[in-house]
Amino acid sequence: MEQARVYEVSEVNQYIKNVLDGVPELNGILIRGELSNYKVYPSGHHYFSLKDAQGALRGVMFKGAASKLRFRPENGMKVIAGGRISVFPRDGAYQLYCDHLSADGIGDLYVAFEQLKERLYQEGLFDPAHKKPLPLYPRRIAIITSSAGAAVHDMIRILRRRYPVAKILLLPVRVQGVEAPPEIVGAIRYANRWKLADVLITGRGGGSIEDLWAFNDERVARAIYASEIPVISAVGHEPDVTISDFVADRRASTPSNAAEIAVPDMTELLRYLQTVDNRLVQSELNLLEREEQRLKNLAAKRVLSDPTAFLQDRKMQLDYLQQKLASATRLQVEKEARHFAHLTAKLDAMSPLKVLGRGYAMAQSDDGTVLRSAQQVSLGEQINVRLAQGSLQCIVKDKGE
Repeated sequence: MEQARVYEVSEVNQYIKNVLDGVPELNGILIRGELSNYKVYPSGHHYFSLKDAQGALRGVMFKGAASKLRFRPENGMKVIAGGRISVFPRDGAYQLYCDHLSADGIGDLYVAFEQLKERLYQEGLFDPAHKKPLPLYPRRIAIITSSAGAAVHDMIRILRRRYPVAKILLLPVRVQGVEAPPEIVGAIRYANRWKLADVLITGRGGGSIEDLWAFNDERVARAIYASEIPVISAVGHEPDVTISDFVADRRASTPSNAAEIAVPDMTELLRYLQTVDNRLVQSELNLLEREEQRLKNLAAKRVLSDPTAFLQDRKMQLDYLQQKLASATRLQVEKEARHFAHLTAKLDAMSPLKVLGRGYAMAQSDDGTVLRSAQQVSLGEQINVRLAQGSLQCIVKDKGE
């Protein structure tokens, strides 16, 4: 009889894990239940149990997924948890590896919201580099919202109070229901086509996630992204976050806050301009005072009080320079004269005439060549003998070595 194989505990746990991981229904599963034993560890991981009247299931949400929670889970809260069922091989216990968690009743919408947000993020629609700056001093502001809500009246009131010089255009649309997204998209495109405004504000007052869902619509998000006019998203109240908030060039916490962001405060602007005006006036006064003092200093100068004094000073300076130049010229002439006399004396000392004066004579041929050797002349040739005084015409009768 063949002996049965004996498995290690870890082998069994791993085998069961592989089996569970291979079941498609257990991957991407949504489970409804009540939270209990909810704990957040220092590592950032969240551990909990999901239970109903008949059973319980352990679950874990790792730090990365937990950081995306939009609410704070508490024990006893009814939730819908999404993730996969698998086995932790170390202890052999199967559990839910939770990817996302939403309060019961909005689970489907929340999943859709998260899926769309992730997809648009991957496409780059939330990239800060794409966001356009808001104009500092807009001339026209278009509001895309419901004409019946309190939000539009708050925005118009604040805009008129803060910056009454701007023109306000209202493009009324529905902001709730299935008709709302195409109307919002149409208004954004219409404003861009006809260049109706320098900045757009789109949004509505607060409400449930179902009420705000029009601003989580992909069509609205893409229309905001494609808008050439800067868009401010003003949806709900401070805790409410929609896809439009991520795509818009600027997010406002409330519609009233959007109006405050869109325009400067005219009172503050006028106060600033008055301050600048005062600084400019004071600067000009200081400049005039400096120039006046400079003019007084110039007027006190001798050249202006006695115009001829300038000429007299220059004349004296000219006389001084003339004397200095004459003196320098005279010294230079004397120096050159002394140098010339020195050179003349040296030249005179080297003159042949000085030699002749000491009793010597200089013999030259008829062509004036100085004779230095008897071999330069022939017998009977006529030569000229130069003396210190006069010269002799001689005939060569004999030569000696």
